[in-house]
Amino acid sequence: MSPVDLLTSVPPAVPIVLAALVVAVVPRTAGYAVGALATIYLFAVSLLTPPGEYLSVLFLGFDAQLFVADDFSRLLGLGFGFLGTAAVAYAASSGLPRTTLAFVLSYIASVAGVIFAGDWLTLLFFWELMAVTSTVVVWAYGGDAVRAGFRYAIAHGTGGVLLIWAVAWHYVETGSLALEGGIAPGAPALLAVLGIGVNCAFIGLHTWLPDTYKRPHIAASVFLSVFTTKSSAYVLYQAFPDGHLYIAYMGGLMAVYGATFALLQHDMRALLSYHIQAQLGYIVAGIGIGSAIGITGAMAHLFNNILFKALLFMAVGVIIYRTGEEDLYELGGLWREMPLTALGYLFGALSITAIPGFNGFISKGMILDAADPHYYGAPEYEALYWLLMAGAVGTLLSFVKLGYYAFLHGPATTDVRDAKPGQTAGMLSVGLVCLGVGVFWPAFVDILPFSSGLDLHPYSPGHLTDSALLVAVSLIGFAIIRKPLSALGHVPDVDRILNPLVFYTGRVSMLAITGTFAAVDRGGVAFVRACYWVGNNPVLAVGRVTRRLPAWLVGEHSPADGGSRASSDRRFDGGESPREPTQTASEPSRLYLRTTIGGTIMLIVLALTVVLFVLVFL
Repeated sequence: MSPVDLLTSVPPAVPIVLAALVVAVVPRTAGYAVGALATIYLFAVSLLTPPGEYLSVLFLGFDAQLFVADDFSRLLGLGFGFLGTAAVAYAASSGLPRTTLAFVLSYIASVAGVIFAGDWLTLLFFWELMAVTSTVVVWAYGGDAVRAGFRYAIAHGTGGVLLIWAVAWHYVETGSLALEGGIAPGAPALLAVLGIGVNCAFIGLHTWLPDTYKRPHIAASVFLSVFTTKSSAYVLYQAFPDGHLYIAYMGGLMAVYGATFALLQHDMRALLSYHIQAQLGYIVAGIGIGSAIGITGAMAHLFNNILFKALLFMAVGVIIYRTGEEDLYELGGLWREMPLTALGYLFGALSITAIPGFNGFISKGMILDAADPHYYGAPEYEALYWLLMAGAVGTLLSFVKLGYYAFLHGPATTDVRDAKPGQTAGMLSVGLVCLGVGVFWPAFVDILPFSSGLDLHPYSPGHLTDSALLVAVSLIGFAIIRKPLSALGHVPDVDRILNPLVFYTGRVSMLAITGTFAAVDRGGVAFVRACYWVGNNPVLAVGRVTRRLPAWLVGEHSPADGGSRASSDRRFDGGESPREPTQTASEPSRLYLRTTIGGTIMLIVLALTVVLFVLVFL
């Protein structure tokens, strides 16, 4: 059996899940070695597997394609596999518990299932598994992460339900669960864009992102920052392969919104989390544009974002690990004490801000060209182009701010040590790849989808001039806004409204459902008890019922010594309420039906007819 046949004999998710089980029971050092091998395996599968369909099975009457490799999934697998190995080395030095690493590997396995799925049914299975495993990774840290994890689970559970509805509706309309051609237009497309939009942090659906990623273990944040959002952007492309104007403009607004709120943050990981939204905005914009360069740029930026976003979380994580401080305004001068960490941050910051020579410059430049009417863009995308440029300025301002307050401003915060060996290896390996992609960009472009017919010149004088102008504007702008910005306290996001709304809506819904269930339960128990009593006391039951019938239908014979109440017509003077007739134990009152023999027969026939109907039809 050839290596390719061996790699394609099982879905990529299966060996990684098995590795997670092994990690949970072996000693810590051996567990981390197994974790590194599992992520290397994902990289090898993505590198060596030729495009094609490899595993198709019949599941519940549907053709499920468990392993389909194409240019998109292989690109993501390369990024996830390489970053995963670097992040495992980083986590080993950062004190991530072995059990949490096992949860992380199960999370990576679910993501591998998503990107290599060949149909909507398989994708949905791994999509939901990804939500569960990532929630467990958050919960594993305890403390504030538990409550944030519940909010995270609600958000992703809601998004998953919307996507399930979209796929079900799509199947009803098309009769197919194949990914080719995207999701059906109309209601399925609307449900799909909302469901996927939760994971892609669309504006208004994004509050889980800065709320969650700042709370778990620093090494867990590195993994979380990469897998869910990037794989979800890939699924967005699968659902809308031809793009859509509204999706493109949502991306532009995300770039501005995320960069703006990142600039206002004090918490370093919250700042980076908002920049996940901002950088996803560029990816979503490229997918929405739908042209060859737009999609190529989006996939390139997705790959690059895997690298530089994880690198920034690594550098910030080392700062928190060594100083115990999350607030960037409480730091300063750390480059003197932590030069390796400062170098890792510098590589990440230069990449995300699209400085020439680094990978972000290549991919972000393609997306800007896709929207720019002077290059490849159509006139309807001119406003989008300026939104993306504004987002680029906000990104530069944010990372000038973070770098200034953490590493440059004032004397060293404290006498701290630099990154540990595993942390350094993780950061610098990722940083060197960011630099390598920026320098050797033609080799990188060759592995991108739809790149063969593109005439790209990222280092043209026009692109370099635009980059220099953006840097100059950002540096001048930071000098102007630095003091007013530092005086700002916490600026609330829409979570100030959304979180209470979700909480109380859920609480009221839960109380309404449980109250209704309790009422139905009480009614059912009372009915059963009544039936049991009637079965044991049929004469008394008939008596009770007939006494409640109107006087024109039922009469009553009372005993001779019943006094003034002997009238069988039960008439009362003065309109007073009737009292129970006086009875003796030996001579109880007797009820009779006020009808003829024919009427009695008719009633019996009707009753028997009802009984027959119930027995036959119910």
